[in-house]
Amino acid sequence: MKPEETVDYFLKIVWQTVANKYNQIASDFGITQALGYMLINIHEEGTAVSQIAALSGVKSTSLSRMLKSMEELGLIFRETDANDKRSVKIFLTPFGKEKRQIAKDVVRTFNEYLNAHISDKERLQLIKTLNKINQLTTDYKPQFCYPEIPGSET
Repeated sequence: MKPEETVDYFLKIVWQTVANKYNQIASDFGITQALGYMLINIHEEGTAVSQIAALSGVKSTSLSRMLKSMEELGLIFRETDANDKRSVKIFLTPFGKEKRQIAKDVVRTFNEYLNAHISDKERLQLIKTLNKINQLTTDYKPQFCYPEIPGSET
């Protein structure tokens, strides 16, 4: 099977194209697509680090590096939760709020552009199909049959 005959090939190509476009735009504002996404997911009342990890799907080591970088850039600050000293919440600085608004505006205008060129029926079908692929991927249990290798013992 050729790569361009697989569903995942097109998912990857489309996401890379979208992420590259977002990175291109974000760089004009001194951030990256990943930073913009993180900023959008930090709420006014603060967001727990564990919640950011769940929302972003970023591994804890990468998340720690990213949060440290965001702190050094003056985008965020951390506070220990008053009710649970083990929990740390992330808050946006005024500079972080400014960059979050830019990120939101970029996402909104890009989606308005897409919606202007994709019919409601196409958009709803795409979302339905992507949700189905996501669920199928979650449910998938691989069943591999490997050929016997001469000289190996099972």
